[in-house]
Amino acid sequence: MKPLFETILKSIPAPKGDPDAGAQMLVSTIDYNEYVGRIGVGKVENGCLKTGQEVVIVNHHDPDKQQKVKVSKLYEFEGLQKVEVSEARFGSIVAVSGIADLHIGDTLCAPEHVEAIPFQKISEPTISMTFCVNDSPLAGKDGKWVTSRHIRDRLYRELNTDVSLRVEDTDTTEAFKVSGRGELHLSVLIETMRREGYEFAVSKAEVIYKSDEKGKRLEPMEICYIDVPDEFSGNVIQKLGERKGELVNMHAINGGYTRLEFNIPSRGLIGYRGDFMTDTKGNGIMNTIFSGYEPYKGDITYRKQGSLIAFEPGTAVAYGIFNAQERGAMFISPGDEVYAGMIVGISGKSEDIEVNVCKTKHLTNTRSSSADEALRLVPPRIFSLEQAIEFIDSDELLEVTPHSLRIRKKILDQRLRKRAEISAKAKAGN
Repeated sequence: MKPLFETILKSIPAPKGDPDAGAQMLVSTIDYNEYVGRIGVGKVENGCLKTGQEVVIVNHHDPDKQQKVKVSKLYEFEGLQKVEVSEARFGSIVAVSGIADLHIGDTLCAPEHVEAIPFQKISEPTISMTFCVNDSPLAGKDGKWVTSRHIRDRLYRELNTDVSLRVEDTDTTEAFKVSGRGELHLSVLIETMRREGYEFAVSKAEVIYKSDEKGKRLEPMEICYIDVPDEFSGNVIQKLGERKGELVNMHAINGGYTRLEFNIPSRGLIGYRGDFMTDTKGNGIMNTIFSGYEPYKGDITYRKQGSLIAFEPGTAVAYGIFNAQERGAMFISPGDEVYAGMIVGISGKSEDIEVNVCKTKHLTNTRSSSADEALRLVPPRIFSLEQAIEFIDSDELLEVTPHSLRIRKKILDQRLRKRAEISAKAKAGN
């Protein structure tokens, strides 16, 4: 590492600042500790910051914010450790604790020199999902933390470090609305929670709409940059066109690639990443950036295939799966536990189909010539967390446990589900 460090010292310019000016520090990261609370991390831009010093919190994007606080503890970094110090001069990367209402983008200033440091405004959430208690027949078998209180506490604790996340209580104590900056943002939170032992269910991702002064519905838009091999550009343009994407720029780049630039609704990108990787054979690169709100672009069809739904609870067997796989692609293997209302595959048709994967072959006194032949099962389709989030429809939930991902209908009972479908069609007709 010595050559690297010597190169850094030789090539990277020293920090610029005024050592005699009033203290100024821009908070660029928020950390959290159960014992000391919120910790603001950033660089001292000017002057000297000291323990016990009175400072004023201001924000470049919030001119009305002006709060007097005291720095209770000050830390500098040595390797991966924080070392408590009494003062830090300009250019130092420090951590400040003892200030409860501290956010990314805040500037800590000396009272005699109150001036906010400009910074990039943090993007507002554009996608929301419902996190709810898992109430399936298999609930509680995997997770360590399963109650609504545990889930609520964990979600609100995440707000201490994730400034782009929003958590809201709903009409029921069993569910919470969680909003973020995209499917990936929320899937990282879901994966972190399941690894910590939490068990819960999540709904399909939905965009957050706004209204203008005339009451017209506005939706979040993204600028989508795609680098794709020339032979696959047609597939990408067609698929994003179906999702209300508008091609605004297209030009060739090095290596036989084409760069495409789309203006597309955020909801048009929900569930697209899997199709994108398939259509480009894993060679495409996609990046997006939030561009603002525009008038609603029209309805989008996400999934054209229905689901294969388990008819009864039990253990899936080879004979039942063999008969069901004629209807579509399966998600389960023999020996997997299933319950009524659980989605065990994707249908080849547009409507949902109920199948009995627990059905066993009846024994008879006679044996046919093919009786002893092994049943040929197609390998099941195994979803990753991101693929499962993209797959689920608006009337489905993803059951998340530390060891399993199961997709199910929101309403498990077949009769109640049919009634809800009829009622929804009647309301749509009116």
